[in-house]
Amino acid sequence: MHEESAKPTITHHVQGAGGRYVAVLEGEVEQGYLEWEPGGSREGKEVRIAAHTIVPRAIGGRGVAGALVERLIEDAARQGFLIRPDCSYVARKFSENPGWAEFRA
Repeated sequence: MHEESAKPTITHHVQGAGGRYVAVLEGEVEQGYLEWEPGGSREGKEVRIAAHTIVPRAIGGRGVAGALVERLIEDAARQGFLIRPDCSYVARKFSENPGWAEFRA
Protein backbone atom coordinates (compact mmCIF):
# COMPACT_ATOMS: atom_id res chain seq x y z
CA MET A 1 0.00 0.00 0.00
CA HIS A 2 1.34 3.41 -0.94
CA GLU A 3 1.77 5.70 2.09
CA GLU A 4 -0.21 8.57 0.64
CA SER A 5 -3.28 6.42 0.06
CA ALA A 6 -3.62 5.59 3.78
CA LYS A 7 -6.39 7.66 5.36
CA PRO A 8 -5.90 8.81 8.93
CA THR A 9 -8.19 7.68 11.70
CA ILE A 10 -9.65 10.80 13.30
CA THR A 11 -11.11 11.00 16.78
CA HIS A 12 -12.65 13.96 18.61
CA HIS A 13 -11.72 14.71 22.21
CA VAL A 14 -13.57 17.32 24.27
CA GLN A 15 -11.15 19.40 26.34
CA GLY A 16 -12.83 21.76 28.77
CA ALA A 17 -15.17 23.98 26.74
CA GLY A 18 -13.26 23.23 23.51
CA GLY A 19 -11.84 20.21 21.83
CA ARG A 20 -9.23 18.56 19.67
CA TYR A 21 -9.51 16.38 16.59
CA VAL A 22 -6.62 13.91 16.53
CA ALA A 23 -5.42 12.14 13.38
CA VAL A 24 -3.47 8.89 13.54
CA LEU A 25 -1.86 7.12 10.58
CA GLU A 26 -1.41 3.39 10.90
CA GLY A 27 2.17 2.49 11.80
CA GLU A 28 3.13 6.05 12.76
CA VAL A 29 3.91 7.41 16.21
CA GLU A 30 3.38 11.10 15.37
CA GLN A 31 -0.16 12.50 15.36
CA GLY A 32 -1.73 15.54 13.78
CA TYR A 33 -4.42 17.62 15.44
CA LEU A 34 -6.88 20.46 14.99
CA GLU A 35 -7.85 22.39 18.12
CA TRP A 36 -11.04 24.38 18.49
CA GLU A 37 -12.26 26.79 21.15
CA PRO A 38 -15.76 28.00 22.00
CA GLY A 39 -16.75 31.14 20.11
CA GLY A 40 -20.16 31.98 21.49
CA SER A 41 -23.10 31.85 19.14
CA ARG A 42 -24.33 33.45 15.93
CA GLU A 43 -27.81 33.25 14.45
CA GLY A 44 -28.78 30.86 17.25
CA LYS A 45 -25.99 28.41 16.42
CA GLU A 46 -22.91 27.50 18.43
CA VAL A 47 -19.66 28.89 16.98
CA ARG A 48 -16.44 26.90 17.24
CA ILE A 49 -13.17 28.71 16.59
CA ALA A 50 -10.73 26.58 14.60
CA ALA A 51 -7.60 27.78 16.40
CA HIS A 52 -4.70 25.54 15.29
CA THR A 53 -4.00 22.72 12.87
CA ILE A 54 -0.69 20.98 13.54
CA VAL A 55 0.82 18.13 11.54
CA PRO A 56 4.36 17.00 12.43
CA ARG A 57 6.84 16.82 9.53
CA ALA A 58 7.17 13.05 9.96
CA ILE A 59 3.59 12.59 8.72
CA GLY A 60 3.30 15.70 6.55
CA GLY A 61 2.32 15.62 2.89
CA ARG A 62 -0.18 12.80 3.32
CA GLY A 63 -3.43 14.75 3.56
CA VAL A 64 -3.65 14.67 7.36
CA ALA A 65 -4.47 18.38 7.81
CA GLY A 66 -7.09 18.26 5.07
CA ALA A 67 -8.70 15.20 6.63
CA LEU A 68 -8.87 16.98 10.00
CA VAL A 69 -10.68 19.96 8.45
CA GLU A 70 -13.05 17.67 6.55
CA ARG A 71 -13.97 15.93 9.81
CA LEU A 72 -14.65 19.32 11.43
CA ILE A 73 -16.94 20.22 8.50
CA GLU A 74 -18.71 16.83 8.71
CA ASP A 75 -19.37 17.41 12.41
CA ALA A 76 -20.62 20.96 11.72
CA ALA A 77 -23.07 19.56 9.18
CA ARG A 78 -24.22 16.81 11.54
CA GLN A 79 -24.35 18.84 14.75
CA GLY A 80 -25.37 22.25 13.39
CA PHE A 81 -22.53 24.48 14.59
CA LEU A 82 -20.62 27.20 12.71
CA ILE A 83 -16.85 27.49 12.35
CA ARG A 84 -14.74 30.63 12.67
CA PRO A 85 -11.49 29.76 10.87
CA ASP A 86 -8.83 31.63 12.86
CA CYS A 87 -6.28 29.00 11.78
CA SER A 88 -4.80 30.07 8.42
CA TYR A 89 -4.93 26.51 7.06
CA VAL A 90 -8.63 26.14 7.89
CA ALA A 91 -9.31 29.57 6.36
CA ARG A 92 -7.54 28.48 3.16
CA LYS A 93 -9.58 25.27 2.99
CA PHE A 94 -12.77 27.35 3.29
CA SER A 95 -11.55 29.49 0.35
CA GLU A 96 -10.87 26.37 -1.72
CA ASN A 97 -14.31 24.88 -0.91
CA PRO A 98 -17.05 27.46 -1.58
CA GLY A 99 -19.67 24.80 -0.78
CA TRP A 100 -18.65 25.06 2.87
CA ALA A 101 -19.79 28.72 3.14
CA GLU A 102 -22.90 27.72 5.13
CA PHE A 103 -20.64 26.46 7.94
CA ARG A 104 -18.54 29.62 8.23
CA ALA A 105 -19.24 31.96 11.13
